[in-house]
Amino acid sequence: MPIQEKNYWLETLNSVPEKSLRDLPENVDVAVVGAGFTGLSAARALAKRGVSVALLEAETAGWGASSRNGGMVLTGLKLPAPTLIKRYGKEVVRQMYAASLDSIDCVERIVREENIDCHFSRCGHLEVACKQAHFDSYEQSAALVQREFHHELRIIPKNELRAEIGSDIYFGGLVDETSAGVNPARYVAGLAQAAQRAGAAIYEYARVENVEPLTNNGARKFLVRTSRGTLAAREVLLASGAYTTDATPALRKKVIPIGSYIIATEVLSDTLARELSPRNRMIYDSKHFLYYYRLTPDNRMLFGGRAAFFPANENTVRQSAEILRRGMIDVYPQLRETKVEYVWGGTLDFVFDVMPHAGKMEGMYFAMGYAGHGVAAATWLGARLAGLMCGDANDIPYTNIRFPAAPIGLRSGQSWALPLAGAYYKILDWFT
Repeated sequence: MPIQEKNYWLETLNSVPEKSLRDLPENVDVAVVGAGFTGLSAARALAKRGVSVALLEAETAGWGASSRNGGMVLTGLKLPAPTLIKRYGKEVVRQMYAASLDSIDCVERIVREENIDCHFSRCGHLEVACKQAHFDSYEQSAALVQREFHHELRIIPKNELRAEIGSDIYFGGLVDETSAGVNPARYVAGLAQAAQRAGAAIYEYARVENVEPLTNNGARKFLVRTSRGTLAAREVLLASGAYTTDATPALRKKVIPIGSYIIATEVLSDTLARELSPRNRMIYDSKHFLYYYRLTPDNRMLFGGRAAFFPANENTVRQSAEILRRGMIDVYPQLRETKVEYVWGGTLDFVFDVMPHAGKMEGMYFAMGYAGHGVAAATWLGARLAGLMCGDANDIPYTNIRFPAAPIGLRSGQSWALPLAGAYYKILDWFT
């Protein structure tokens, strides 16, 4: 079978959300911009509380990063706990870590309540150390997480690593049994159907072109202009991630859209699959310019990474297929003769401090910057922002941390500096 430039996950879909052919309503309580994990989770939670919701999606529900990722439902954050504590202090990081654990439960609860067939599995994740210094830092991180957050991480020395991964190139590993795996395309489709059942309306191919505040008799609203018409909303949630446009320029200045790419092999034998990943973990390495990989439910090796920093297009997807194949063989020489059957790319919302952010900007709610933890974090933050709109207490630890703007050359829509960013992270990997 020749390599197909298409998203493997989408090939597994057994149902899709109903398409709304109706005109946009004149007024809603909440307009949600973007029908990915964040927007759909928020819409479901709002609709269940009797709030009228219009989800405005430029493409189709789940079209962006939500259906294109590796399907890893991960605890923790991108940055190690000692770095986070130095930056934000123990109490704030304690809240962040508790939120990351709760986010896994949140996904599992939705999957169970909505009966979403998406192969959700608490298989745990494995971080593998690319250098001895990286492995040496695991012991400090694990001890700190146990002491401060009462969560257990397990150190795997190099001589025991074969029980976790069929590769000899790493210096050890760190296991968190709480993390999970999921088919992201099935999950996001199920989340969309759940939001619709609750009463939210999804308007596809409704690209938001402008959002402006209105004041009528002292009451504030927003006028949202889209390619399918205009509506007024009491509140707006910006859940557009890397696809944020000039319709909301203040938020666009914060995000750096970068490419992430994935290949999937032909179906492997049960024996080979067990050799590669004996415990079926979600696996990623310790580099900044990292690889992440896992087995799919039908025993393909899915292997992804930042093969190119540019957002996905036809050329970068093709080039990435060979780069990732070489990386996969470096990790797993056993796959040298294995065929790659799928390659695809997506665009992620990278932010300059590598942290999730949420809250309000120019009167509108927003969430973004999940840094590889988006399946869980986006679901949790969407539900929590819905709660804020309904008057719940704010228990989101990311609303009060500083949110730096991206350097001007890396802002959304300006890609000339992205190769420099890629080179910077490669150099950082070389020296750290």
